[in-house]
Amino acid sequence: MSDLPPTEPTTTATSRAGSGQGAGPQVPDRVSLDGIEDRWAGAWAAKGTYSFDRTATREQVYSIDTPPPTVSGSLHVGHVFSYTHTDIVARYQRMRGREVFYPMGWDDNGLPTERRVQNFFGVRCDPSLPYESDFTPPQVGGEGKSTRAGDQQPISRRNFIELCEKLTVADEREFESLWRNLGLSVDWEHHYQTISGEARAVAQQAFLRNLARGEAYQAEAPGMWDVTFQTAVAQAELEARDYPGAFHRVAFHPTAAAGEQAGTGAPLYIETTRPELIPAVVALIAHPDDARYQHLFGTTVRSPLFGVEVPVLAHPLAEPDKGAGIAMCCTFGDLTDVVWWRELQLPTRSVLGRDGRLLREVPTWLADDADVAPGAAALWAELGGKTTFSARTAVVDALRASGDLDGEPVPTQRKANFFEKGDKPLEIVTSRQWYIGNGGRDEELRKEMLTRGTELAFHPDFMRVRYENWVGGLNGDWLVSRQRFFGVPIPVWYPLDADGEIDYDAPLTPGEDQLPIDPSSDVPAGYTADQRGVPGGFVSDPDVMDTWATSSLTPQIAGGWRSDPDLFARVFPMDLRPQGQDIIRTWLFSTVVRSHLEHGVLPWANAAISGWILDPDRKKMSKSKGNVVTPRGLLEEHGSDAVRYWAASARLGTDAAFEVKQMKIGRRLAIKVLNASKFALAFGGDRALAIDPELVTDPLDRAMLGGLADVVDRATAALDIYDHTRALEATETFFWAFCDDYLELVKDRAYGAGSDEVSPGTASARAALGLALDTLLRLFAPVLPFATEEVWSWWQEGSVHRAPWPTAAPLRGIAGDADPALLGAAGAALAALRKVKSEAKVSMKTAILSAELVVPGNRAAAIAAVEGDLKAAGRVTGPLTLTPGPDGADTVEVRSADLADPEPR
Repeated sequence: MSDLPPTEPTTTATSRAGSGQGAGPQVPDRVSLDGIEDRWAGAWAAKGTYSFDRTATREQVYSIDTPPPTVSGSLHVGHVFSYTHTDIVARYQRMRGREVFYPMGWDDNGLPTERRVQNFFGVRCDPSLPYESDFTPPQVGGEGKSTRAGDQQPISRRNFIELCEKLTVADEREFESLWRNLGLSVDWEHHYQTISGEARAVAQQAFLRNLARGEAYQAEAPGMWDVTFQTAVAQAELEARDYPGAFHRVAFHPTAAAGEQAGTGAPLYIETTRPELIPAVVALIAHPDDARYQHLFGTTVRSPLFGVEVPVLAHPLAEPDKGAGIAMCCTFGDLTDVVWWRELQLPTRSVLGRDGRLLREVPTWLADDADVAPGAAALWAELGGKTTFSARTAVVDALRASGDLDGEPVPTQRKANFFEKGDKPLEIVTSRQWYIGNGGRDEELRKEMLTRGTELAFHPDFMRVRYENWVGGLNGDWLVSRQRFFGVPIPVWYPLDADGEIDYDAPLTPGEDQLPIDPSSDVPAGYTADQRGVPGGFVSDPDVMDTWATSSLTPQIAGGWRSDPDLFARVFPMDLRPQGQDIIRTWLFSTVVRSHLEHGVLPWANAAISGWILDPDRKKMSKSKGNVVTPRGLLEEHGSDAVRYWAASARLGTDAAFEVKQMKIGRRLAIKVLNASKFALAFGGDRALAIDPELVTDPLDRAMLGGLADVVDRATAALDIYDHTRALEATETFFWAFCDDYLELVKDRAYGAGSDEVSPGTASARAALGLALDTLLRLFAPVLPFATEEVWSWWQEGSVHRAPWPTAAPLRGIAGDADPALLGAAGAALAALRKVKSEAKVSMKTAILSAELVVPGNRAAAIAAVEGDLKAAGRVTGPLTLTPGPDGADTVEVRSADLADPEPR
C-alpha cells in the first residue's frame, strides 16, 4: 500500500456500478436503521475490515494511543462522546491511505476495582500471606454482605490480583460489546489490560531503568495521605475543596528572655483552624515586612497547654492580612508548613499516624523529663489515639479551661486538599515513598518538559496553557508509590542486616528477563524463601505503583516495546493521544515524562483534547456527582449513527450539553441518507448506475459537482486540523441542499420519462447522481459508519471504510467552468414556485399554467439554462418567464402565476 493517498483517487465506484450495463443496485424494498449495528459490526469483524497491517512502514502508519477506560463500573455517555471523536480520526486517516494502528486497552488496576473485589468476594489483601494455588473466595457477589474489613478474609496479593482479574473480565466483555455497537473501528486483535503480565512487566522494566539512571529514588518525607484509602497521594491527584472549620484565637506565651526583649510579657495570639496540632508546632511565622512582629523575630515563645519552646521567624509566604498575620508552623498541617519546615530547617514533630489519629505513644518532646509544661505528658495520654476531630474538641476544651482561648471559635470555610476519589481532607504524614523526577525539583528537567510541550501539537491549541501551567507550578517530584494492593508491585527487595534492620540504601532488583515479579511472593537472586523477614535475609517492598505510573506507559504497552520490538518500531512515536482535558496534568504529562526519560522523544505528535459533557443544569457529568447517563439505552433508542452525530457536532476542547434533540436530528440524517440513496439509485431501473464522468454534460449537474468539490476541500482541510465538526457541517449543509433542491430538480430528467432510450440529459443526471452519492457516502463515513456502509453495499464492492477519501480535483474537472451557485439559485426558484402553491393551499402536484419569476440579474442566464429541470420540478406546463432583477439578490420572487385547477387531495 502507499503511504500517501493517490493524487487522483477514483471517483467511480467498482464492480456493480460502471458503464450502465449489467446488474443494477441491490436496493432493499424497505430501508431501515433497525438492526444495522449488529449486522455490520459482525460483518466488519468477520472480514477484518479494520485489521492493522503490521507490514506497513512507520511512514505508512497512523498510530493512536487510545485511552484505556476504567473497567470497575460502567461506561457513561461522556466516554461515547470522546471515543467517537477518536474514531472519526481513525476512519478518516484510514481512508486517506494510512494503516491505522487503533488498539484498545482496559484500565483495570487501582482503587475502584480493589474496593469492588473486596466487597464482591469478601476478601482483603494482606501481602505478608503466602499464595494459595487452589484458593476459593468465601463469597461470590456482594449483595447483602458485610463490607467491614474485619469480616473479610485476608489473602495474599497474588490471590487478590487473580480475583481482580477475574471480576474485570465480565466488565471488559460488556465494554467491548458497547464499543462494537458504537462502531469504533478498533482492531480487536490489539488490546491490553493495565494489570496483565505484559503491562506489569513493562511498568516494572521502565521503573528499573528509571532507578538505574537515578531518575527514581526513595525518600523519607512528608506527603499527602488519605486516611480513608490509607495511601499516599500525588500532587496531580489533589482537589481543593471548601471545608467547614472555625478560627480559634490562641495565646502563646513569650519566654522570659523574649518578654524582656519585647518589653512586655503579654501573650502573642495566633488564629488557627487546627488547634489539635498545637503539640506539633515548631515555630510561629510572620511576614518579614510585617511591622507588628518584626521586634519578635529571633525570640521564642511557649505553646499553650504543652509549654514547648518555639522560635518566632520570618518567611515571605506568611500572609499579613490573614487572621492575626502570624501562623503556627506544625509538622504538618498543610503544604505551606512543609515549605517552611524545609526552607527554615525546622525540627520534625509529627503527631499524626497513617490512620488519621494522633499517635498513641507520648512524643519524646512532651515526655515528663522534657522542658515542657507540667502535665503535658498526662494531657497527651488523653489525646493519643483520638481522631483529629475528637482531638480538636478535647484541645479546645483544655484551652478554654486554661484561659489560653481568647473568645469562642468563629465558624469559617477553609480550603482543604482532598484526594480526588476521597471524601475526607488529606493529612500530611511522614513516610518512605518512591519518586520519579519530573522537573518539580530539577529546573533543567522542568525546562525540558516545557520544551516538549511546545513540540506537541495540541488540538485545540489553547489547551497547551494547561500543560504549561501545570509544569510551571510543580512543587515536587512525582510520587509513584501507593500503599495499595491491586497494582503493579514495586520490583524491589531490601537486605536485612544481622540485627534485622532494613538496608534501604542497597535495594535488590530482578533482571529484566525475570519480569513481571511480585516481591511479596517471589525471591531475589541469591536468597531462599525461608530467609524472608529474618536477620541476614531480605524483605520485599510492600508498595505498588500509582496507577498513572502504568498508564503513563500505554504507548509502550500497546505498541509492544518489551515483547514486540518490530511492532514498536512501526508505531512509535505515535501520531495521536486523544484524552480529556482534566487529565492533562496526570496522564498526558506523565506519559511525556516517561517517554522523554526512556526514549528522548515525545510519545506522540498530536494531542486531541475533548471537552466535558454537561447535564441540563450545565454541570459537568461525572460518576461522583451522580448525574451521568449510561449509553446503552441511547444507542438502542436512537441508533449508533445518531449518537455519533451528536458527539461529532461538538468540537474538540469544547464542553457540550447532553442533548437528545441533537441525537434525533442525527437519526433523521442517517435515515435521509438511506432514503435519498435509494431514491437516487432507483433512476436507472435494473441497470447498473452509470457514473462515467464523461457523461456529465448538463449545466445543473456540473454546477452541483462543482459545489461538492468545494465541500470536499473544506471537509478535508477541517479533518486535517482535527476539526470534525466543521467537516460535518460542510457535508451536511450540502447534503440537505442536494436532497431538497438537486434531487427534486433532476428527478424527471433522471427518470428519462420512461423511455428505454437514455438521452444525453438523462445520462448526465444519472452519472452526476452516482458521482455525488459516491462522494457523499465517503464524506459521511467517519461520522455515520453504519448508514453509509449499508448504502455502499447496495451498489459497491468492498467497504466504504476502506475506500479512498474523495478529492476535489476530479469533481472540479467534471464541473469545468460551471458556477456552483447555480444550484442554490435554481433551488430558490423552485422554492418560489412551490410557495405559490403552498399559499394557495393546493397540492404540489398542481400544474402551473404560466409564471413569471424575478431572478437575480447575474443569475438569469444560468437559471435559463436549467429551465427545463425547473419547469419539470415545479410542474410548469406553460411559459416560464425569467425577469432579471438586481444583481446579487439572494431571493427569487414570483411576479405572477396562473395555477391549474387543483388536483383532488
